[in-house]
Amino acid sequence: MPHPRLVAFDLDDTLAPSKSAIDPRIGELLIALAERVEVAIISGGQLAQFQAQVVDRLPDASAAVLSHFHLLPTCGTQYYRLKPDGIETVYAHSLTDDEKARVLAAVEEEARRLGFWESETWGDILEDRGSQITFSALGQRAPLDAKKAWDPTGEKKNTLRAAIAERIPDLEVRSGGSTSVDITHRGIDKAYGMRQLAEQTGIPLDDMLFVGDRLDPDGNDYPVLAMGVKCHAVEGWEDTADYLDALIPTLPLRERA
Repeated sequence: MPHPRLVAFDLDDTLAPSKSAIDPRIGELLIALAERVEVAIISGGQLAQFQAQVVDRLPDASAAVLSHFHLLPTCGTQYYRLKPDGIETVYAHSLTDDEKARVLAAVEEEARRLGFWESETWGDILEDRGSQITFSALGQRAPLDAKKAWDPTGEKKNTLRAAIAERIPDLEVRSGGSTSVDITHRGIDKAYGMRQLAEQTGIPLDDMLFVGDRLDPDGNDYPVLAMGVKCHAVEGWEDTADYLDALIPTLPLRERA
């Protein structure tokens, strides 16, 4: 492909370990990338997670450079830009109170029925992210080792996802991170987020590149690959850093106004 005009990233296990801050090396690389192209982050996480993991950890940069960052929490049901006076909301599409109530009931009841409702957790199992409800089997702050050990094959998560989907067929239920299930309005996945990027920026999907760690058919990055966007698979933030080390020198610096 010609030089991408926009590079989008998954967050957890692509830019940083799950729920962890980016390494300073990634921060420097993201700024260098934003000096050349638009930089987007699309994840099932909420805005506070983006801010703590990425925004607050970026090295000092001009407002002009930061303006080229696009943040799409909850797979693009929310869209934010970085501005000199803080984070600006482009849009946020929330679930209704009735939808939230039905989701919370269905998720807890099915998780308990299947024996997946754990008694010892790190933080809340259920989280209302406005436009998304997220089930995290071991809690929002579970350590990586515990999360990897809970469902190494993904069978538990996929079984729960299917059970919840039968209960709330009017909403979208999909596998999220290593121990999570996300529920949103129908048609919401990372492909939706990429389409929103195209609409908001005017950059065609053919001129975009996506970097993610779950591009397998059961992964939450797969919808981006399936829609035909050029993708690069990684297995962790170190892979991403190595890839950016090679990619960035091939991209011309943006002309200064």
